[in-house]
Amino acid sequence: MSARRALLTGASGFVGAALTRRLLADGWEVHLLLREGSSSAGLPPEGERLHLHRHNGDTLQLIDIMRAAAPEAVFHLASLFLATHKPEDVTRLIQSNLLFSTQLAEAMAACGVRHLVNTGTSWEHYEDEAYNPVCLYAATKQAFSALLRYYVEVHGLRVVTLKLFDTYGAGDPRPKVLNLLKRVALEGSSLGMSPGEQLMDLVYIDDAVQAFITAYERLADGRQQNAMEEYGVSSGNALPLRELAALYAQVSGKPLAIAWGGRPYREREVMVPWSTYQALPGWQPTTDLATGLALFHNAAS
Repeated sequence: MSARRALLTGASGFVGAALTRRLLADGWEVHLLLREGSSSAGLPPEGERLHLHRHNGDTLQLIDIMRAAAPEAVFHLASLFLATHKPEDVTRLIQSNLLFSTQLAEAMAACGVRHLVNTGTSWEHYEDEAYNPVCLYAATKQAFSALLRYYVEVHGLRVVTLKLFDTYGAGDPRPKVLNLLKRVALEGSSLGMSPGEQLMDLVYIDDAVQAFITAYERLADGRQQNAMEEYGVSSGNALPLRELAALYAQVSGKPLAIAWGGRPYREREVMVPWSTYQALPGWQPTTDLATGLALFHNAAS
């Protein structure tokens, strides 16, 4: 029996790289779609079941790549994330999150590829609203969902969008709050932070990857009730940043010198995560926060 075939975008990112490794471990043939110039460091080497394709920005070239890959499903994780943007960032945000994403859907339609696991963000729901983007990045995610409706209605795509909360895990190189805490713990340095009352909702990387697998299975098994579905990928156990830091200190065995209130909250800080999401059927996180923090802290930097 031939291996299932996937085309995956965003493999140079932390979550995308982890999903790549999981698909390979599960026996998939994986085709990675990378921008010209994107690093492939940290990815497994190309081989019989792993193929790298470089996209030059052209829609017709992307159609050729899609035709060559002939995937059963597309996992779309590529995006440009900016918590805040400057005027000079607008073009990059639109190109990465709207133009490229629409080219991807166009290529799927042209090649008869129907199953898409798309990636959104809980930041599309500031103050728990049906739609209120925290930032322009979040707005581009919602804008692509609106564009996807055309491909669903006209070309028969079937889509599950996973709206991620914060993800973390061993080997995470991203400049996020846990890496700040890890540096303080290892170096004994001090850190000025906001007052720390915002709730943090962290999902361990293995659980986040399983959500993508579960979403694909929902598409493949025909369990989807609607052609476009979206689900929140949440730990279900948000806690204040201050408590997260205290737990990290306990897990690491290192005191953390944090000056709470040493810097203000950023504009449109998410104080309470989105709570009115629909849970992905058949999925729930299995790695508790203390275990996940220990795995994160003990991993090589």
